[in-house]
Amino acid sequence: MRTLNLLRREWLLLVSVATVAIFWRWGNVLFAGLSNPFWLVFIFLWLFAVILASALAVVRHADALAGRLGEPYGTLILTLSVTAVEVMSISAVMLHGANNPTLVRDTLFAVVMIILNGMVGLSLLVGGLRHSEQHYNLQGANAFLGVIIPLAVFSLIMPDFTQTTPGPRFSAHQQIFLIVMSAGLYCAFLVIQTGRHRGFFTLGDEPIEHFAKVREPIFPHAVLLLAYMVPVVSLAEKLAHPIDYLVETLHFPDQLGGLLIALLVATPEGIGAAKAALRNQLQRSMNIFLGSVLATIGLTVPAMIAVSHITGRSIDLGIEHTDYVLLLLTLAVSVVTFASGRTNILQGIVHLLLFASYVLLLIEG
Repeated sequence: MRTLNLLRREWLLLVSVATVAIFWRWGNVLFAGLSNPFWLVFIFLWLFAVILASALAVVRHADALAGRLGEPYGTLILTLSVTAVEVMSISAVMLHGANNPTLVRDTLFAVVMIILNGMVGLSLLVGGLRHSEQHYNLQGANAFLGVIIPLAVFSLIMPDFTQTTPGPRFSAHQQIFLIVMSAGLYCAFLVIQTGRHRGFFTLGDEPIEHFAKVREPIFPHAVLLLAYMVPVVSLAEKLAHPIDYLVETLHFPDQLGGLLIALLVATPEGIGAAKAALRNQLQRSMNIFLGSVLATIGLTVPAMIAVSHITGRSIDLGIEHTDYVLLLLTLAVSVVTFASGRTNILQGIVHLLLFASYVLLLIEG
């Protein structure tokens, strides 16, 4: 009976599957009218809404499994689920049409900007407005940033300065080193977070687990988690059609594809982080947004380098021009923000202004 009730609540899966079927059967007809602005907006919003809703459902079922299995498996399930959605979405869009070597870079940079500026700023602002000052474990923040900063620099800045290959990209040996370093650092951090230094990521007697233990059956949630991933991957490739039209025909910024994928990935965790801050659980909020950035760089970069070699599609990782300055500024401000063990609305406003700067520079370069 409990399983049947669970399935009745999953009406969204029927909508997602129906959308996949419609676009796979009549996609060419639907995309033929993209020159009509109203039709273009309708198709784009339809696809984006269904993909986002499916991604939210993936996180919801990963959340249920995390609560059932506990740590460290809960953290692994959540991290791997979100990362899998990101990798599969990037791969689907990257493999559509001509080679887009900057898509991975644009997506990673957009995720960092959305989370470290937009998500952090919103969480600190709403939390500060309701609770004035909020507190977190300084050791945990230092542990997160101590890994995020070198990974971000090696992945998004260092390719601009290497001499082995032309352009903002690593050589094959340098890519192998980046894979080993990124995955190794992430695994080492996960051992620290869920093992001997669990206390770094708690505040007082509050438990590290983000999710209450429940007694729901595991199998239905595992099946539904995988089922919701199918529409995300299938429709991400279809979303590439209106994105390409916007970029190639209407001359929207080239980074639009990466920004949209980043929004799909970051929104579910952003909602969770803001809700935690409103409940005066800034420690949980911090674990969510800093953990999300760490997983994005530590797991997505190695995965996408591997995909590029398998598919023969080259990728450029190094950011350029204003993005370079904005990333360094974001990392520096993040260090200042998480240097005292307490936060207030001023820090939230600063991060939101940095996010506004990212959006402005994305539009006007």
